[in-house]
Amino acid sequence: QLQLVESGGGLVQSGGSLRLSCAASGFTLDYYAIGWFRQAPGKEREAVLCISMRGATTNYIDSVKGRLTISRDNDKNTGYLQMNSLKPADTAVYYCAVGAGCYSDHDPEAGMDYWGKGILVTVSA
Repeated sequence: QLQLVESGGGLVQSGGSLRLSCAASGFTLDYYAIGWFRQAPGKEREAVLCISMRGATTNYIDSVKGRLTISRDNDKNTGYLQMNSLKPADTAVYYCAVGAGCYSDHDPEAGMDYWGKGILVTVSA
């Protein structure tokens, strides 16, 4: 059964760090782009970062530049989102997704075919 499971979320103080993992099972990540998305309370889901099959990254949010980094380890069939210098504004449910590619700002979700259930990240002030 094809499955994506996020882990590594939780509560952290402002300025702290977390690393989210996205473990795939039932298929290999080698042939998929991996995207991280987030949905803050009361807001629509937005794309954060995406990494292509070949490792090229796309950043969708200016405010995370230099703080959040996406990576992948195909040997472990896992994607990662390293989050440093976290701010209360980063509080959200974070979702990983995989698909054909990292689409443009216009509709990044269109490139994603499979989604995890999401994991909560809470950044306290």
